Amino acid sequence: MKFVIVTGLSGAGKTQAIRCLEDLGYFCVDNLPTTLIPKFAEACFQTEGKIDKIALVIDIRGGKFFDDLFSSLSYFKAEGYHYEILFLEASDEVLIKRYKESRRKHPLAPEGRILTGIASERERLKEVREKANHIIDTTKLSTRELRQKITNIYGDKDQIENKLMINVLSFGFKYGIPLDSDLVFDVRFLPNPYYIPELKQYSGNDSSVRDYVMDFKETTDFIDKLEDMLNFLIPNYIKEGKRQLIISIGCTGGRHRSVTIANAIYQKLRDKGHNVAIDHRDINEDVNKGGTKI
Repeated sequence: MKFVIVTGLSGAGKTQAIRCLEDLGYFCVDNLPTTLIPKFAEACFQTEGKIDKIALVIDIRGGKFFDDLFSSLSYFKAEGYHYEILFLEASDEVLIKRYKESRRKHPLAPEGRILTGIASERERLKEVREKANHIIDTTKLSTRELRQKITNIYGDKDQIENKLMINVLSFGFKYGIPLDSDLVFDVRFLPNPYYIPELKQYSGNDSSVRDYVMDFKETTDFIDKLEDMLNFLIPNYIKEGKRQLIISIGCTGGRHRSVTIANAIYQKLRDKGHNVAIDHRDINEDVNKGGTKI
């Protein structure tokens, strides 16, 4: 098992750090009392590898329990559990600004000056900072830059290289645009196989419908232009730290044209090595409901 202890100054970015680690596949617990760490570690060990990456946020919110951290870490060492300490910090000026923007009180100075609380916290965390494996100063970091640093430290090779998950989704406009769409493309301008009697009962997953839709120049031109757009967008999404991209392709009923185009885009993205999945949301809606125009 691998344990990451996330700690540091209040307001330095521990919440963003734990969210990033969760996206990297870590089982995350925020503000676990340090006296419970040994029992928690035992419970994770008993999963027989089902939980093998754990991240714990431990900070001064734990009050007197925080002082027991080192005895719990001694338990890790005695049991042979590998652990690392990730320490986050920032300048006093930036921490004060963040507190004022969020209108939160500092846990060590609930009724006093924020600066007093920060100074007290720095002193209490001095020893754990000295033992940290990684120290990240978030003073000048954006959320995206912080996530990138943590991914570089704790992410697997595949997670670092293919951290954007792309979902290609076909749908029917008469059933509504998917609410989680990032990009929506309307292919109702293409000739509709629904009006071809021998094609009506089939879907874009069938060769007869696929060949019909792909035989039009408008189709191939559209796919080429969309591919060119995605070649531009995807690297920039990755650069900005985006972790999921949902590309929705819609026709009237979500059975013929949208399925054909979605399959074509999915295959092109897959051939380029992207982490991509496909879903035909409404492909059977009209069949199941005895609908008319698809």
